[in-house]
Amino acid sequence: MKRLTTLACAFACALSFGAAPMQAQDPGPLKLDITRGVIEPLPLALPDFIAETPQAAEYAQQISQVIAADLVGTGLFREIPASAHISQVTNFSAPVSYADWRAINAQGLVTGAVGMDASGNLSVKFRVFDIYAEAPLGSGLQLGGSTTSWRRIAHKVADVVYSRITGEGGYFDSRVVFVSETGPKNDRLKRLGVMDYDGAGLQYLTDDNFIVFAPRFSPTGDRVLYTSYENGTPQIMMLDVGTVTRTRLPVPAEAVTFAPRFSPDGQSIVYSMSTGTNTDLYRMDIATGQNVRLTNTPAIETAPSFSPDGSQIVFESDRSGTQQLYIMPANGGEARRISAGKGRYGTPVWSPRGDLIAFTKQNQGRFHIGVMRTDGSEERLLTASFLDEGPSWAPNGRVIMFTRESQGASGASALYTVDISGRNLKRVPTNAGASDAAWSPLLK
Repeated sequence: MKRLTTLACAFACALSFGAAPMQAQDPGPLKLDITRGVIEPLPLALPDFIAETPQAAEYAQQISQVIAADLVGTGLFREIPASAHISQVTNFSAPVSYADWRAINAQGLVTGAVGMDASGNLSVKFRVFDIYAEAPLGSGLQLGGSTTSWRRIAHKVADVVYSRITGEGGYFDSRVVFVSETGPKNDRLKRLGVMDYDGAGLQYLTDDNFIVFAPRFSPTGDRVLYTSYENGTPQIMMLDVGTVTRTRLPVPAEAVTFAPRFSPDGQSIVYSMSTGTNTDLYRMDIATGQNVRLTNTPAIETAPSFSPDGSQIVFESDRSGTQQLYIMPANGGEARRISAGKGRYGTPVWSPRGDLIAFTKQNQGRFHIGVMRTDGSEERLLTASFLDEGPSWAPNGRVIMFTRESQGASGASALYTVDISGRNLKRVPTNAGASDAAWSPLLK
């Protein structure tokens, strides 16, 4: 079983939602090697955070529950139940009885306290301990914010704990935009929704008076591109998430435009446009509205996605006779095919880490979500079902969210996540059918 490694230096940081930050020091690394996937989750003790004021009691419990759900939900950690705890954490500053936690096989311990000031603002402080090294992993970690931001505070705590143990970036303090679906399969109503990565905090961005699909976040998470039938034919729209105002982008009104995606700098978009029988890729400068044609073939070319550095685009094309994946320079030019297996490939998405491309694969009557290296090597299929499609990367490039449609007359769609090791497949809770998810970057 993987064990926590000893941390020699103290770890202190401050994050704020309007509260003044504390003095910070650079945290040292606490590592859990997850490069090959974790079969046996690491046991963590996660006692409820202490309420330092009576008014904070409810928030202390709720914050503790969200932190535990975030960490356990990764499949990398196992929470040791409170009933097994020998030591009881009643004072945030009290020394830790490492022997008591070691006796119940805890390898890590997370403790915390929640206070509330006279203005109703929360303060949350927490620590992570290596039980086997008998070393506290820092002091003075504190986050602050209003009571309405308690879930974000909890996600940020979980992100820090996750990062310290795995060495990977976190992904809990993020949002997902998706298509919410209601009604029968032959008359499905669709509207854009946005929620926390775990399904909480749902807000609707459009009504269901017209079909919408394929939403995509901007690199800063404040705008969403999507395709809409609002004007009768598929047209690209841009929506401001804060004000929920929509803008039609300046592309030819007579053309069918779809599959838009932002460039990494947020200043341009790449999309598909159909004119007559031709479907090619175009790039548009958002500020000027200038459009540049990137491909010019008789094939259908769609689902473009930028590399993280903005220098290349991966896309799907049937120029070889079947749907396959290709990479070309971001300003157009010669494309090279990277998919080489049996079956059809589509909806490629470049990992935010730049090392992998996720895709949908159809082969022998089954659909899969898979990943491959950017040169097409090391293809791995992570899922298999009647219909899996539309992968989207978590901000840290380790988890993929996708749509799974059930077989049968209802054809209900739901969102699922899976780790890039192929483990920890689980459904994302939504209050209706859901599809076309796109993960935001980490929130600021």
